[in-house]
Amino acid sequence: MEHTFHLPVLGLAFSIDSPLKVAQFGIASVMSIVDDELVERMREYYSKQHNLPYIPISPKAKDSRSKRITAYLDLVQDIVKQQVNTLRNSDLDDSTDLQKYFHLLPESANLKKTYNAYRSETDADKKANLKATLMMGIKQGEINVNIMSKVDKINTDASGNRLDHMYSDANAALRGFAQSNLQGGLVLSAGMNPRLYSYLGELPQFMPNKYGQFQKRVILKVSDYRSALIQAKFLAKKGIWVSEFRVESGLNCGGHAFATDGFLLGPILDEFKKNKGFLQQELYSLYTDSLNAKGYSIKSCPALTITAQGGIGTATEHDFLLNYYGLKSTGWGSPFLLVPEATTVDEQTLKALASAQKEDFYVSGASPLGVPFNNFKKSSAELNRLHRIHKGRPGAPCTKKYLISNAEYSDEPICTASRIYQYTKLKELELFDADCADYQKKLEAITEKTCLCEGLATSAYLKYDILQSKEDDAVAICPGPNTAYFNAVYSLQDMVDHIYGRKDLLIHSDRPSLFINELNLYIEHLEQYLQDNQLQMDEKKEKFVNKFKDELLRGITYYEGIALQLYPIDKDAQHQEFLNDLRDGLIRITAL
Repeated sequence: MEHTFHLPVLGLAFSIDSPLKVAQFGIASVMSIVDDELVERMREYYSKQHNLPYIPISPKAKDSRSKRITAYLDLVQDIVKQQVNTLRNSDLDDSTDLQKYFHLLPESANLKKTYNAYRSETDADKKANLKATLMMGIKQGEINVNIMSKVDKINTDASGNRLDHMYSDANAALRGFAQSNLQGGLVLSAGMNPRLYSYLGELPQFMPNKYGQFQKRVILKVSDYRSALIQAKFLAKKGIWVSEFRVESGLNCGGHAFATDGFLLGPILDEFKKNKGFLQQELYSLYTDSLNAKGYSIKSCPALTITAQGGIGTATEHDFLLNYYGLKSTGWGSPFLLVPEATTVDEQTLKALASAQKEDFYVSGASPLGVPFNNFKKSSAELNRLHRIHKGRPGAPCTKKYLISNAEYSDEPICTASRIYQYTKLKELELFDADCADYQKKLEAITEKTCLCEGLATSAYLKYDILQSKEDDAVAICPGPNTAYFNAVYSLQDMVDHIYGRKDLLIHSDRPSLFINELNLYIEHLEQYLQDNQLQMDEKKEKFVNKFKDELLRGITYYEGIALQLYPIDKDAQHQEFLNDLRDGLIRITAL
């Protein structure tokens, strides 16, 4: 891989077609395959754009979810393959896209050095040889897909009978990827799902060849070492090798925020760095036993890589993470929401993001999953939610049902963002808790839930003018807090130049280090926990708080120890500011 960054999954719609925009330039990205309706409509749109036949797959067809996903992924692969072939057959001196491919590469890439040599070479024969090397070196960026493991509704047939578990949402999405022609990675996120992981072990597409190479590889997105080890061992026993651990900050990220118990990104990456060899051997032992039982064998241990993402914002941070922790790549997500050449954001939301302030980005209770969710105050979905409350009609119609989980009031689960749930819950609150001191707080907790199934897909429908009549046009978006420091709409070249230190998009910014930003988010998270539990604090909760504080303090000590590696002596002002910020964090924690 020539590029040393990747685009993580962004909501449902925001990276749904990113490979069609960036894969031809060698940049890896991740598409969500949670929403098969979005996937199907994107297939229709791009089939028409490329004058390709489109045969609809009805949601009523047997195994339609899986088939829709397979069909879209095959289309994406075919289009990207054609794009790359077009590049390879272009004239290097005339094709702006071909030149762009090489301009985007980091200066350290061998292919970039060859390109620079080509541009300065005057000898015709040598120039021709260099050109041949360049053409052979063009590779598409890896096309990956994401499944949120626990978004796994059991489905029913037309008569309401429950279908076999293989037709559950997560299993069907997995099968859709497995049966596609795509050669890429499956990013598993949001925790362990034994049913999904067991099904994964039954699919031959994830088995290695004798050299330990994979047609389809597994990427595990995790927020700490312990959970990574537990999940990877479970998978290894099923005959599934985790090729990459994608470590994401628990709070300094976009989308759902899976906070750790005070473990900070630096110490977590250090644990992966120190234990990588042990981890690889531990998993390999379990893996080979399972492979042998299935009749497979490999000659050597497959590769295992570590990557990281969440809140990265400067070339200095990018380089430090790569070099100090031995990472293969870093993920840059939220800043790319401001890059239309890479992601899909409707015009209104794009303008709102570019003009937003720090206070517009916040961790909310908006997700029906019950997990903290990074939200954006200026999103049309948030404004729409408040408008519904003002009209006395809180909650949303529930049509897609991906996030149904609450069975308080019925045998069948419903979504906590739905109108029927919020109406029932508010009536109950009014009946039993109308006079309680925290009535308003409870009311807001109920109505804060918002429909993500629709809202996180709408941006693509608006962008490509495929919103259907009577569909809600409110857009939900989940940028990380790091977005606040990027305040314009950027070209792909601008953002990539920023990542590689060829340009500084934050030259007038007062942005602290990513480690400081994450530390502050965790302190705020703990402060909120203490506030929420001040009337119900017991021994168990006190123990949790003390452990949380201890981990934060250990993190501060760790960062003090690596400060000179992050900011060498020639960056004395930044080094001193970093230490001052750590001391401020220490004061806040000890005061809790």
